[in-house]
Amino acid sequence: MKQSKSLCLYFQIHQPARLRLYRFFDIGKDSHYYDDFTNRTILRRVAEQCYLPMNSLLLDLVKKHKGAFKVAFSISGSALEQFERYAPEVIDSFRKLADTGCVEFLCETYYHSLASLASPAEFKHQVLKHKAAIEHYFGVTPVSFRNTELIYSDAIGERVHELGFNTMLTEGAKHILGWRSPDFVYVNDRQDGLKLLLRNYKLSDDIAFRFSNRGWSEWPLTGEKYLSWLKSDAKDGDVVNLFMDYETFGEHQKAASGIFDFMRYLPETVISDGTFSFATPSEAASAHKPISALEVMEPISWADEERDVTAWLGNELQQEAFNKLYGLYEKVALINDPALFNDFGHLQESDHFYYMCTKFFSDGEVHKYFNPYDTPYEAFINYMNVLSDFIIRVNEEYSTNLAKFAASNAEPVAEKVEAAPEKEKKTAAPARRKAAAKPVKKAPAKKAEETPAKKATTAKKAAAEKKEAPAVKRKK
Repeated sequence: MKQSKSLCLYFQIHQPARLRLYRFFDIGKDSHYYDDFTNRTILRRVAEQCYLPMNSLLLDLVKKHKGAFKVAFSISGSALEQFERYAPEVIDSFRKLADTGCVEFLCETYYHSLASLASPAEFKHQVLKHKAAIEHYFGVTPVSFRNTELIYSDAIGERVHELGFNTMLTEGAKHILGWRSPDFVYVNDRQDGLKLLLRNYKLSDDIAFRFSNRGWSEWPLTGEKYLSWLKSDAKDGDVVNLFMDYETFGEHQKAASGIFDFMRYLPETVISDGTFSFATPSEAASAHKPISALEVMEPISWADEERDVTAWLGNELQQEAFNKLYGLYEKVALINDPALFNDFGHLQESDHFYYMCTKFFSDGEVHKYFNPYDTPYEAFINYMNVLSDFIIRVNEEYSTNLAKFAASNAEPVAEKVEAAPEKEKKTAAPARRKAAAKPVKKAPAKKAEETPAKKATTAKKAAAEKKEAPAVKRKK
């Protein structure tokens, strides 16, 4: 029997710790950087419009199709923190999905950061922290990995494999694939133990970006029409990977657009046709043999038309902020203060650099939708004000730690110096007792032989003494 093709649905979930308006005069005076009201307001809104209703729908679909319907999620640590703080019921709804065994939770950087482009040590720290968080919240250990914004290169993939992952998700970028199709499993060019699943960006964006566009020639999109596209695209392929933001459902594409109805009937349409089987990333990677290695020398991502990292590091503003931030890593690591580490992590969130993007033409509308600032320059100034205060805190704490370290090292030295004479006394005492017990005969001193000059001096001195001596009369 011919093996069915795999359909892999993966959703990204992330909510950044948005910064408050931080003025120049706040530097050195106020170190609370976050807009708690905005973060809570947005999180509650998205939870009600997307997370809760969509989780409920997916749970119904899993139960209805008795395990034939499967999906995958990656939830950043920043989002998990906000769920716990502002909407704990969202975590409960994800736990119910985890309990079905039909949902895979992927690992990523805890703070949805660009650490993979800056610091291997910080990247490893965040990956392990996120892995522990997924285990804590959902009771499962992630075995597949997706980097922030699907950022990938040969070097990054190699590090991911070293951290124990055998499957990684990335973008099916046309300039990397060339004539090849994203609908196959590939392997890392340096480490063939790491399998790669590539996003089919055309079919993914049909749902994520074009679904509610009434000017789109294919509007409205139905389950039957979409299935025909899936079959046509993967005619000679093995797996179709549909990767998108989870906020697509109810937030970017409003409920009135029919997006929830589309998702309600799509699984039934796919399953009844029999061409595809829903699979999680780890299942899809195991089910199909890789067809070749994929060489990716420079980092790629799923952002913008270029599918590179210029959305975050494409101009001088972004690069200055990025370099200043990651230049602090060694000091922050040496200080090892939980509060500083937490702020350092949230300041790494890729969103802050995305807000500084100056792509006004090719992808300007997309950037504008996600940007809370009026201009990239406002985003840069606000971020750098926050970073300036953070640098002050790091330097002060670093100096304090150095002083403590110097003082703690000086005390043992002083004790050693003071203890030295006592040690010498103890060592010398037995030697003296031994010397006293056995007298030593002294050799007779030799009379020094006088030189002619010395003899003359001695004679003169004797004559002078004789002359000066008073005469003594003898008694008759």
